[in-house]
Amino acid sequence: MSIITYIDLFAGAGGLSEGFLSAGFTPVAHVEADKAATFTLKTRAAYHYLKDQNKIGEYHKYLKGKISRSELYDIIPDDILETVVHAKIGEDNKRIFKNIDSLLGERSVDIIVGGPPCQAYSLVGRAPLKHKKTDERRSLYIEYGRFLKKYNPKAFVFENVPGMLTAGGGVFFKNLQKYFKRIGYVLEPKILNAKDFGVIQNRRRIIIVGWRKGEVFEFPELDCQSKEASRDEIFSDLKKIKPGHSKRISKYSQPCNQYLEESGIRNCVDFVSQHVTRPHNDRDLRIYKLAIKKMNKGDRIKNNQIPENMRTQKNTTDFLDRFKVVDKMPHTMIAHIAKDGHHFIHPDVTQCRSISVREAARIQSFPDDYYFEGVRENVFRSPAFRQIGNAVPPLMAKEIAIKIKDSFS
Repeated sequence: MSIITYIDLFAGAGGLSEGFLSAGFTPVAHVEADKAATFTLKTRAAYHYLKDQNKIGEYHKYLKGKISRSELYDIIPDDILETVVHAKIGEDNKRIFKNIDSLLGERSVDIIVGGPPCQAYSLVGRAPLKHKKTDERRSLYIEYGRFLKKYNPKAFVFENVPGMLTAGGGVFFKNLQKYFKRIGYVLEPKILNAKDFGVIQNRRRIIIVGWRKGEVFEFPELDCQSKEASRDEIFSDLKKIKPGHSKRISKYSQPCNQYLEESGIRNCVDFVSQHVTRPHNDRDLRIYKLAIKKMNKGDRIKNNQIPENMRTQKNTTDFLDRFKVVDKMPHTMIAHIAKDGHHFIHPDVTQCRSISVREAARIQSFPDDYYFEGVRENVFRSPAFRQIGNAVPPLMAKEIAIKIKDSFS
């Protein structure tokens, strides 16, 4: 099979898609409701097109701010940008189907990938919903299934948080299994950790692989190989910066190390984009300094250990780890980083800040030439953090995609 086509549902910033693209799959469409994320997807589509056309210099002009977003898009064929469908699955299915049908032409869909929003199943996300008996996000797998029924792919890959297996006493996952079986698909779930696939992050996720009944297919045997690398390898060559740093591009401060080269995170250009940080108030910075010094002694600061005159919240019994320094093996990146950086404090006390957009992207294994957009051009910091926190790490996605491709052949 020379070309294997896929649709990415709930595409977000495109981390899952980037892995499948890197493994040689061909995208038909990316469907996403968040407008900022659709610009990110279009910009990445522009990157892949220009790279294939040996015109990558035009993309670098955009990263450096020498041309605008609209000028970048003007040099990209419409059919490339139109693979990004800005629509809400469940509300706009009719329009989405029409768009995908026009993009498909005579082709068929070989595989569908994607994961509905996970907050309704996550332990972190449950708290705001504890007084809400139903959450529409928990039934989005039904919408996912409607795309399976419409396009009848050979297989699908569905990503979510491990809490999906136990939410509602396990009833939601049981209903999902029954529904997919009813529409003609067998599935197998596995809980995987991104750190076993070259990602420098302790990130557990459920990956469900499903296939049409009658197909000779199964959950592929994955090669789990953690890397001898840590936070220090992914931060070491990035320029030291202070809170509120907003320079569009930065020079690397160190040569490329083995991990950054082998992972493909750092490319051959001599600059990096979006190494920008949010500003912090003096009280938060004092807490950050305490947290970093405590981490350097091998311990994490708890909220009840912060001096009362510095404490930002009175509660000293719940959510004690509100302030968290990024450890040697970073903890799970979450979308909350878009609201504040307290859970992702940089370990260098001389910088004393939360991590930058680029550092967050590296923890998620995004390559340095991956550009995260906002709705308004150049207003991207919060939307970028949200997109990065919600993403599937591309390195993990690539390893899964490679094995899926082997199964197809």
